[in-house]
Amino acid sequence: MKPIINPEFRDSIPHVARNSGNSEWYTPTAYIEAARLVLGEIDLDPASCAVANQTVKASTFFSKEKDGLAQQWWGRVWMNPPYSQPLCGQFCEKLTAEFETPNVTGAIVLVNNATETVWFQAMAELAGAVCFPKGRIRFLDPDGNRGAPLQGQAILYFGYDVERFDAAFKPFGFVTQLIGGDGGER
Repeated sequence: MKPIINPEFRDSIPHVARNSGNSEWYTPTAYIEAARLVLGEIDLDPASCAVANQTVKASTFFSKEKDGLAQQWWGRVWMNPPYSQPLCGQFCEKLTAEFETPNVTGAIVLVNNATETVWFQAMAELAGAVCFPKGRIRFLDPDGNRGAPLQGQAILYFGYDVERFDAAFKPFGFVTQLIGGDGGER
């Protein structure tokens, strides 16, 4: 049930609080192809489903039922987590913890550009680079219809080849190496 909002106060509600509540939004193919240019194959998509994996083509994916938060992660990871809280923060925290182990060798994460959050700050400290797309990414619903996102996104790279990430993601927007991030050098 949606809350009733007094129209007089509607403009005082943050625009990101007006989302649909639907977690089934899939990444457009162009971003997945760019991720493959950087990572090679995608070994794991820890927050996915069978429909999304038709595009991602990860060797392994964890669905809601398989609970990616309860699993060990490995290899080259692509992640577009559910954007609802607390799940988004939990998946991002899990990624940073898993990347600090030798199990995850590289990762690309597509999230809202929620730079003020603890989970985004933690990822930015560890990532080697980030891309801020020129416009909002129009994710696809299960029927292939493009959505109208309420917020911009960021694509963070955890790995050793920042130049390759830069080349693959520069067509989408501004890419910068992160000073605090070590790019995954252990």
